[in-house]
Amino acid sequence: MLRKVLVTGGTRGIGQAIALAFAATGDQVLAVGIEADLPTGEGDISYETLDVRDGEAVRQLVGGLSGLDILVNAAGVLYRDNQEHEVEGFEDVVDVNLLGTMRTSYACRDLLAETRGCVLNLASMLTFFGSGPAPAYSASKGGVAQLTRSLAVGWAEEGIRVNAIAPGWIKTALTQPLLDDHQRSKEIVERTPLGRWGKVEDVTGAALFLCSGQAAFITGVILPVDGGYSVR
Repeated sequence: MLRKVLVTGGTRGIGQAIALAFAATGDQVLAVGIEADLPTGEGDISYETLDVRDGEAVRQLVGGLSGLDILVNAAGVLYRDNQEHEVEGFEDVVDVNLLGTMRTSYACRDLLAETRGCVLNLASMLTFFGSGPAPAYSASKGGVAQLTRSLAVGWAEEGIRVNAIAPGWIKTALTQPLLDDHQRSKEIVERTPLGRWGKVEDVTGAALFLCSGQAAFITGVILPVDGGYSVR
């Protein structure tokens, strides 16, 4: 059955990989992102520009949808060079990662209730750990986990399931600097029980499962996809 899927942060990285995975199953996918230059030729996907910090823009985009079965909240930012230790940087990260997830979820609530659909949020392994260099990212992803659990409880009567994936060290453009740091990459692999970096395909499989009928009795879950990194 054709499902209608909206993926925020779906124009690059893990979000785009998830969007492509849904499209490959035959779903109708709209991927949105803040980039001015949107991807082309990347599967059967429609792309639009959206800043999840802009509540009115979120409402307008959702208001133009003819229906919705799945919302994937993958929009996120992480700042380096101590920017997250400044108030402005901290606020911006939380605005995108946590408040952006909240804005999009609430804007889509009525559509998802009509289809008894589901929400999939992108948490992180830093949902469970603190991070000296990235306090805002860690705080925001901890908030995403609690928002996920809260909406799972609050929206269950409407038939809306809400889950999250917590990726570990996944090979993307965002983590490329760490991949290029031989010593740091070696430390990550040695700490990971499965002994390797993750691939975006490791995350997309979990995403497809949690949004499928096979997961019909699963809600409020924060699923680590980290090769066992978080259990050490």
